[in-house]
Formats: sequence, C-alpha cells, structure tokens
Amino acid sequence: MDILHLVDRLEELFNESRPIPFTNNVVVDEDRMLDLIDQMRVAIPEEVKKAQKLMAERDRTLAQAQEEAARTIRLAREKSEGMIERDAIVEAAQARSEQILEQAKLDAEATRREADEYVLEALTNLEIEMERSLNQVRNGIRALQQTHAARNTPPARAAAPAPVATKSEDE
Repeated sequence: MDILHLVDRLEELFNESRPIPFTNNVVVDEDRMLDLIDQMRVAIPEEVKKAQKLMAERDRTLAQAQEEAARTIRLAREKSEGMIERDAIVEAAQARSEQILEQAKLDAEATRREADEYVLEALTNLEIEMERSLNQVRNGIRALQQTHAARNTPPARAAAPAPVATKSEDE
C-alpha cells in the first residue's frame, strides 16, 4: 500500500477522533491506530525498494552509456585503421575518433549526473514524506500516552493537563 495513502488514513483517523471537552486532547480508536502503524511498517520498506530500483535503473543507464562509448571508440579505431593509406585521412580519422570519444564521455557524464539528480530528488522526497509520517505517528502516540496517563492519575492529585499535539497546518 502507498505510504501517502496510509498517512492520509492516519490523518483521517485523527480528524474523526472525539475531542475531550475543555482540553486539546482527543480519543483515538486504538485498534485502527495500531493497524495503520503496522501497515506503515510494511509500506515503508516498499518505498525503500522503489528507491533501490531507481538506483539500479541509474546504474543500468550508466552501463549502457559506457557500453555505447566503448562501441563508438571501437568503431572509430576500426575506421581509422582501415584508412591508413593516407596520412591526412588517418589524422582526420584520429581527430574525429577523439571528438567522438570526448562527446561520448560528456554524454555519459551528463547521463550519470541526470540519473544522480533524479535519484537524489526521489530519495529526498521519500525522506520528507517518511519524516512527516513519523512525526504524525509520534504525535498520535504522545496524545494516546497522555490520554492514558490522564486516565490513570487519581483525581485528587491530578495536575493541569499536559499539552498535547494538536492538528496544525503542517500535519
């Protein structure tokens, strides 16, 4: 299951929770919360697998570019060896093969850079989403712990309620 969908479900569970009067606390369905947390534990490794697949694709693209460069160099060398009859032709072929080699190197480097940028962007986005999800889960746990602690504190000794994470724009 998609991690973003699970985050949306977690937010939905939070929004559906019942508020405790005169506090910022809410009552959350424990079974649904734990179920979502379990699903997230399963989904996060899938997101990591996707990132690894992207990295493998990048490596494959780089290997193809290097193979193409080697093939181009080989073809250039074969052509230059076949044209040894005249010095001018040989020199021109060598110059052209060097140009092709240089261009192939530039193309391979550009492909490598683009692949690295793409993977970095994908991993950065995944990290941001995972941090956001983790913060939401931690806030939910903290709220549940505080609710649980408030229920287990004897009324005569109860202090002012501890602040609980509330819904905010960035969650």
